[in-house]
Amino acid sequence: MREILGRRRRLRLRRKEGAARLEAALTFATAWQWPVLPGAGTAPAALRDLGCACRDPDCAVPGAHPFDPVLLAATTDERMVRWWWTDRPTAPVILATGGRAPCAVSLPALAGARALVALDRMGMRLGPVVATPTRWSLLVAPYTLERLGELLYSKDWVPSSLRFHGEGGYLVLPPSEIGTGQVRWERPPVPLAAPAPSTPVLRRITKGGGRAGAAAPWLPDVEAVLDALVEASTSAPDGGSRLAY
Repeated sequence: MREILGRRRRLRLRRKEGAARLEAALTFATAWQWPVLPGAGTAPAALRDLGCACRDPDCAVPGAHPFDPVLLAATTDERMVRWWWTDRPTAPVILATGGRAPCAVSLPALAGARALVALDRMGMRLGPVVATPTRWSLLVAPYTLERLGELLYSKDWVPSSLRFHGEGGYLVLPPSEIGTGQVRWERPPVPLAAPAPSTPVLRRITKGGGRAGAAAPWLPDVEAVLDALVEASTSAPDGGSRLAY
């Protein structure tokens, strides 16, 4: 009897998680026009040692990358999004970065937490921040690879821990679960025309779901974020090593 009840609880939890991810994917795709696709996800319980459903034992981002379909299939089409997450309700939500979609700058989780404290002290206005157990990602307005190259070239030094998710890149979004754990909003997306924080609409959006009246979130310029991160790292008491790993 306990085994049957346990199975029923797991099934209910799976359905709840699937509904949350579908709602989030629909918000990103249809309300915000962010192209998304399902991620690889984690391996079945019998193969959990592999971590990722792609079954590559050396997968660098277990569960948090496109697999089938490939990245080029990312879309804002509601029918396609519904079909994907009806077929695979617990699949992670992957954002195809660049083009008209947001880009991101990411760094290790510990460095990210320290960086956000430093940026807050500097008065830096940030957009959404995605947190995984291993890395934090600061979403920024779309940029081209050419512009990124110019920005990096103009710097005397940039922390080696930074990664840039631009054209042809991708990023896992909440409320996904990947091989390293849960994906969440460290700083939730705030719509450009945000309702009062106490309203149900905003509460649902900031949890990764909710489409009614959801305007696309405000995003900072990559140059401002990069400048602030470099300043925060170079002015650190330890010479910036906090961000350089």
